Amino acid sequence: MERNLVGARVKAVRKQAKPPITQNELAARLQVMGIRMDQGTISRIERAVRPVFDFEAVALAKALGVPLGSLFQEE
Repeated sequence: MERNLVGARVKAVRKQAKPPITQNELAARLQVMGIRMDQGTISRIERAVRPVFDFEAVALAKALGVPLGSLFQEE
C-alpha cells in the first residue's frame, strides 16, 4: 500500500498554480504557519519517499489554497 497519497497531488497543484509555487516558496508558507518543513522535505514528499502526517496535509492544502480533499483525489 502506498504510504504517501498526497505527494503527487502536492506537486501537481504547486506547479499548476498561477504563478507556479516553488518548493522553497511552499516551505516558507508552511513555516509561517508553524510547520517546520524545508525544500528537501517537500521534495521527498513529492517523490513519495516521506509520508505526510495528517496535520501536515491540512497545512499543505491551506498553503496551496486548495481544499484538503483535493490532495487525496486522483487527477
